[in-house]
Amino acid sequence: MRVAILITTVLLFYLAWKYVVPELLVILNFLLTVLTPFILAVIIAVLIEPVVRFLHQVCRINRSLAVGLSMLVVIGGAGALLTLLVLRLAVELSELSVRLPQYMGPLQAEINRLVEKGKIFYFQLPPLVTERIQENMGTFTGWLSHVAGSLAGSLLHFITSLPNALVTIIVALIATYFFSRDYQLIIKLWLETAPEPWGQRVVEVGRRVVGASFGYLRAQSFLVTLTTIQSIVGLYIIGAKYSLTAGLLIGLFDIIPVLGPATIYIPWAIWSFFTGQIAFGVKLVVLYLLVWGVREVLQARVVAASLGLHPLAVLVAMYVGLKAIGVVGLVLGPLTLIALQAALGTIKPVNHR
Repeated sequence: MRVAILITTVLLFYLAWKYVVPELLVILNFLLTVLTPFILAVIIAVLIEPVVRFLHQVCRINRSLAVGLSMLVVIGGAGALLTLLVLRLAVELSELSVRLPQYMGPLQAEINRLVEKGKIFYFQLPPLVTERIQENMGTFTGWLSHVAGSLAGSLLHFITSLPNALVTIIVALIATYFFSRDYQLIIKLWLETAPEPWGQRVVEVGRRVVGASFGYLRAQSFLVTLTTIQSIVGLYIIGAKYSLTAGLLIGLFDIIPVLGPATIYIPWAIWSFFTGQIAFGVKLVVLYLLVWGVREVLQARVVAASLGLHPLAVLVAMYVGLKAIGVVGLVLGPLTLIALQAALGTIKPVNHR
């Protein structure tokens, strides 16, 4: 009897994994695609809520007008700042593109020298070895063609998706206004609709998760800002050209956990060594180690302090999230831990009573 139950259970798990889970993933993907503008709207509404509350309660402005002003100030200010940074980057990159040929001169000369040496060495190799080299070169060329085709396809997909992205942004902004203006009405409607005590529990969990999420975003913003400032000041001190552009670019890559500042520092240092700027390359390596060390020391502590969790718990959540769903898991892992902690915090008092 037990064997039959075990076999039936395994069979049900297999059938669910084989047929049910893929369909659920398709449905979930469809729902996420449809709900994307509204999810963005909720996130933006939560982000601008402190400004809305300040204008509404302190400045005594009508909430509808306060929401509109907050969206204009926050979203418009972020857009204006991003535009200024892009323009500044464009100026420095334009100057860099003019001077790039003189930087490429030593590298081109070294490549030509290596190519000439390679020709002499190549013709001295046995025929079997040269055939293998040609086969590998053909494979490498095919791989490059595949990569180029993939990049072209991605660029084409990006261009064709711009209209849909514009529609998503417009819908998200409109929904943000209504979510922010009527959030108390939405919560009241939810409490009247959901059965007790689940309605109040969900609201409480949501409030705790939003509060902790703000803390997490503040912590990450602090770390990214610290890395950017360290990089800009450090690059200026060691005499690097375009320190502002490079520092901002390093800060941008610092937002991407898998890449990080090493994406800029390491190739730059290798380039410096290759072109004979040994001292400058050593300075770049030292600066990178300083930036990396400061971030590694502060990350777990700052994030844990902002979330009210133990640093080890945060580290485990980030690692499990990374292994489970990739880069996004580095953010969703701690947030999931926050949600679980908030849910347990709302259930325990009820059970105690």
